[in-house]
Amino acid sequence: MGDVLAGFHAAWEFESDSVLIRFERGIRTPKLLQALGERRIPLEAIAAVTLTPGKRGTVVLHAEPRPGADPLMDAAAGQLKEGCDPYRLVLPAERETLAEYYADELREKLVANEDIRSDGYLVAPPEAPLQFKAYDGKASFDGRSVSFRWFWTGASSAKWKAGDKTFPVGDLSGVEWRSPELFEGHLRLLHRDAATEQAGQADQDPAAVVFGLGYGPVHESLPFAASVLAAVRTAGPATGGQLRAEAASAGRRDPADIAERIRHLGELHQAGLVTDAEFTTKKAELLAEL
Repeated sequence: MGDVLAGFHAAWEFESDSVLIRFERGIRTPKLLQALGERRIPLEAIAAVTLTPGKRGTVVLHAEPRPGADPLMDAAAGQLKEGCDPYRLVLPAERETLAEYYADELREKLVANEDIRSDGYLVAPPEAPLQFKAYDGKASFDGRSVSFRWFWTGASSAKWKAGDKTFPVGDLSGVEWRSPELFEGHLRLLHRDAATEQAGQADQDPAAVVFGLGYGPVHESLPFAASVLAAVRTAGPATGGQLRAEAASAGRRDPADIAERIRHLGELHQAGLVTDAEFTTKKAELLAEL
């Protein structure tokens, strides 16, 4: 074990090749940090270290991650609030001298950019399986594919027409996460095939789920996005055999679920949101899943 520097909400353990960050589970600790639990940050993943004055008699030790080193920070794309930044350690001002010592120690061990060689992320992503509830559907990730199952209470008619979706990571090029704390928060899967057209609005795009008050919170949807992003980075395009295996693994649907979907499809048809041809085709697809 290395030296430990404890602050508010977290403690950093300094080792020869990494920093192990353990987050507290106290009521005052941001939920994202509680969800992360602990993270090991290799020294080559750190670009710089700073120590600055904080608020109300505190100092902040901050390790700045390199772009492309941590899937969580890549997925967040600068949208995290300051208090949720897992690379910040807030300490009482009286520990400034000790914090400066550790900051200097880290700076001396940082690796030059040209010495870093990695095909994947340097920081481990949150482990699958992961899932969360969005406003219009439930998102699940098992490490191989992402599934969206639509809620009849929130999904748009466009998503109901498209049906539940499963996306092998080999078919994806990335993930677009917009914080639920911002306007039009959502998680969108980006297709590897650049020729594939995607809807502009997330609520109309079957490759996206939308957030809302109480749906897709940061501590659930961001680790999800990071895990998918890391899998996409290390995966190649899915083969035909993989696609068939993914489809087979989905299994047969619950008859009650199919009946509910047909009922809702009928409501969309009666409201004029689904044409006769679309209704007939989609109903036949649903019945074929029984």
